[in-house]
Amino acid sequence: MKELCAKFIEDYSKPKNRPRTVKSYQGYIDRHIIPKLGALKVRQVIRSDVSDVMTRMKKTPVTANRVLSCLRKMFNMAEVWGFRDDGTNPCRHIPKYPESGKTRLITDDEMVRLFAYLDRADVEGLEHPFFTLGIRLQFAFAARMSEIINMEWKWVDFVNRRVVWPDSKTGEISKPMSEDVIALLSTAPRFQRSPYVVPSISQPDQPMSQYTYFEGWKRILERAEIPHVGTHSIRHRATTEIANSGVPVKVGMQLTGHKTVTQFMRYVHTEDSPVRAAAETVASRRLVVLSGQRTSPQPTHNVMVVQSAKPLKAPVARPAGFDDGQYSSTTKLGNYRPFRHRSGANRATPPGTKRTGKVRLVAAE
Repeated sequence: MKELCAKFIEDYSKPKNRPRTVKSYQGYIDRHIIPKLGALKVRQVIRSDVSDVMTRMKKTPVTANRVLSCLRKMFNMAEVWGFRDDGTNPCRHIPKYPESGKTRLITDDEMVRLFAYLDRADVEGLEHPFFTLGIRLQFAFAARMSEIINMEWKWVDFVNRRVVWPDSKTGEISKPMSEDVIALLSTAPRFQRSPYVVPSISQPDQPMSQYTYFEGWKRILERAEIPHVGTHSIRHRATTEIANSGVPVKVGMQLTGHKTVTQFMRYVHTEDSPVRAAAETVASRRLVVLSGQRTSPQPTHNVMVVQSAKPLKAPVARPAGFDDGQYSSTTKLGNYRPFRHRSGANRATPPGTKRTGKVRLVAAE
């Protein structure tokens, strides 16, 4: 297993994954996989071994899930390289731990307060312009934080109104620029001819660090009186707006850079207002049906005319036995008695029971 781990990093991860992913895989291997499975032969590893690794990591469920994903991919490659028979991946059917963390959606009111503060900060100089620029671009492109802080001016094509990231988390992505983005980038400050759109404040030849950007985001949220959310909530909010705008899913995926519909929909949140409006629409249609009314267009007006249909039927009379006093049960509740508590000839018998016919005879007599 130790040799398989080394081969997995060198022959698979480094050629196919980004450096950050390679570093994460190597960390999972060094801290969790090799100490527990490193001495075993690749063919000797069975499902209980992997399950034991997951059980020992139950106090860190998120890390355990990432280790399981790494192991699953590693054993898939072991089958490709001939170290295991096909279909023998020991990670199959091993469930992941539930992850309780959930990204909170930035509400409409919070959006209003946030952009009001950004406008005020730009006018009064309350924040460094690179912070406000980065946040506005992240909303505009529904982008990840890493895509904004690593964005270079040479990727911006004002002629074709497009920005191309040659190496994002999901590979090369290309996103169009709206009029607002063009105006934003056209007036954006350039710091000592830095190649980056959002450079480091102290080192213009370097991109802004994730720590610096995140701290600036936290400070802006606090000053705008908005409860804390991570920078990835910006991407969730922007993706939700794209989905609710009515554009086709394929177009939305192009705007966000997602590769699959499943991943795109994971970023779409269900807001209260559309759901509440849908509930009201459904309730209104139900009332129309229950009231026996229908709508039809009036040929000479631009309004819908409500026409009455057949009146509702009169309420059905109460079955015999409700008010006839034929009850001896001590569970009496007003005049109502369940049929099973009736002692008279009107006592109902469950269908299919042996005494059904006998009761009918008594009732008939």
